[in-house]
Amino acid sequence: MKHQKLIKQLSGLSKFISYVLGKRPDEFGLIPDRDGFVKVKEFLKAVGEEEGWGYVRRSNIDEIIFTMPDPPVEIKGNLIRAKTRENLPKHRVPKNLPKLLYTCVRKKAYPFVKEKGIFSKDFPHVVLSSCPELAERIGRRTDQSPVLLTVIVEKSFDKGVVFYQAGDSIYFAESIPEDCFTGPRLPKQEGKPKKQDTFPEHKKQHLPGSFFLDLLDLTEEKKERKRFESRKKRKDIAWKKDIRKIRKEKEKIWPS
Repeated sequence: MKHQKLIKQLSGLSKFISYVLGKRPDEFGLIPDRDGFVKVKEFLKAVGEEEGWGYVRRSNIDEIIFTMPDPPVEIKGNLIRAKTRENLPKHRVPKNLPKLLYTCVRKKAYPFVKEKGIFSKDFPHVVLSSCPELAERIGRRTDQSPVLLTVIVEKSFDKGVVFYQAGDSIYFAESIPEDCFTGPRLPKQEGKPKKQDTFPEHKKQHLPGSFFLDLLDLTEEKKERKRFESRKKRKDIAWKKDIRKIRKEKEKIWPS
């Protein structure tokens, strides 16, 4: 029973992989190269996003290749492709482009992208989609919180950008100039703390409606306070001596 269940599971997975890699990779945000290959890592990410296929790992694919008499896929290094590829969408220059396309970039890379334009490090080209949801899905494979950008197709085309289509909703281009897309505002960067003013207080110009504490005045005030306390202390001592003198004189006149 367990063996039959395993065979059934592998058969279902085999058919699913054949569909993804051999017929409609664009539905999953994948763009095979000219030989039909995609990175195994990217393929597993795309498959894992689908409900019911989150368990798929490289070991499951290896199991299909080693146990099935005629496996539908083949792996070369870190690349995977379907053996039957006649139904793959052809890469072509589209006749009718949508007005807007969407792509995502890493959050950390966004300041650089906003200044220099959109380039791709993870793919041979910048991957775009006519569907913002699919663009975000692709973006989350490299960043949990990617930045969604809206590419203005006509403006990009006027700047010499060549777009290619790889399915119903997937497009790609070599790069996108910095003034051909829109995105959210960059967060304000906190400036460096200002240096404290080292000018003496008594040299500052007093402005109307304001005042500055003068350190020299404060020093004089402290000295004056000390002199006052010292004089007061001396007066208290003198007063106590006078009281004692009067008491002694009274004792002489009216001895107890």
